[in-house]
Amino acid sequence: MTQTERSVHVVIVEKFPRRTMTQNGTRGKRSVLKRRLVVCLKIILAITVFSLYVVVLLRESLQAIEENKSRWTSRVPKTSHHRNTGKHLIHHAWKNSTNHTAPPRPSKPTTLNPIYEYSEEVNAAAERDFAERKNHLWDMCIRRGMVGVYPPNAWEFFISPGHGLAWCNVFKAASSSWMYYFNILGGYNLAYLQRTKTSPLELARQRFPRPTLPELADALANSISFLIVREPFERLLSAYRNKIEGFRNKYYKLLAEQIVKKYRKTPKMKDSPAGPTFKEFLTYLIHHYKSGNRFDEHWSPIYSFCTPCSINYTLIAKVETFQRDTEYIIRQAGLETLLLNKLPNKKVRAISNRSTSDTRHLIPKYFGQIDAQTLDQIIEIYEPDFEFFGYNFTKYYELIEQN
Repeated sequence: MTQTERSVHVVIVEKFPRRTMTQNGTRGKRSVLKRRLVVCLKIILAITVFSLYVVVLLRESLQAIEENKSRWTSRVPKTSHHRNTGKHLIHHAWKNSTNHTAPPRPSKPTTLNPIYEYSEEVNAAAERDFAERKNHLWDMCIRRGMVGVYPPNAWEFFISPGHGLAWCNVFKAASSSWMYYFNILGGYNLAYLQRTKTSPLELARQRFPRPTLPELADALANSISFLIVREPFERLLSAYRNKIEGFRNKYYKLLAEQIVKKYRKTPKMKDSPAGPTFKEFLTYLIHHYKSGNRFDEHWSPIYSFCTPCSINYTLIAKVETFQRDTEYIIRQAGLETLLLNKLPNKKVRAISNRSTSDTRHLIPKYFGQIDAQTLDQIIEIYEPDFEFFGYNFTKYYELIEQN
């Protein structure tokens, strides 16, 4: 083989691997481009789905807003004098109280989505109860001479003008459930609400800041205003067990330690309970009340916290009929699509009649610890709540006699 032939052979042999490497590099680049394209398509798809969800949610909110505007424009005339003082708000609230008018009744069901069942019988029963509660409240406020005694506590209201709702948040009376509803109205994603560790109250206040008195007056003239009440001593026991008993709540541990230190005669005995007993807690409340100090919101009486004798609430709901009353409020506001069946199952169970009966069944155990004198003094604090909302406290005397 000549020298020229050998060089040609070498050249041919050397070129083949280089071509192979070039082809591999091209394939690698194509593979990377394909992967990037797939990722981009997935991102675009996710953005599209999220955008559609936002559009649907926005459309439903706009529908609810338009319905509320048309409904309340025809129902409630705006009054400019509401923007002045709390006294004007009180006068407006009770100016026509002797008429004892029932809550406004829609001419037909307001259900926007036909998948939710509507019962005319249940709706009529709810309307009767709401009217009776309101009339009874007015009668008792007038009889006790408490009309306008407590100024409206605007600080504790949640107001959503676009949805036509004004809610006074009574703690330990299904408050976490309606906090969840307001967070939905505030635009939070359902999945986010179920996984977030942020307090529902903190989330809600970010979207619904604490209103001023003029803002509350304006909202009351143009919204469905409501509060949810509960049997006073069941609410009180629920607050004690959740916040004070056994130092369960770290935020109330200091208060619990102070109660033990001040009201326990032998605080260092080995057999003494870790946290305040129910009787020690009640003794603390009695002394706190007699000193004229402000109560914590979890056991503050409703008559001074939400001032039902100074504000003409549209509806008064009860924990004992929570699901029916809540559905009625939602339908009256035209928010079925946004709120109905949106409450997580665990929250539904937490405020169902079976769950509230758990606290009710514990009443004999805890109130069996106290004497008649303590009961007299604690009833003095909460008696208006019993009378205003149709609850009976005489059974507690019977319970003490049995023990």
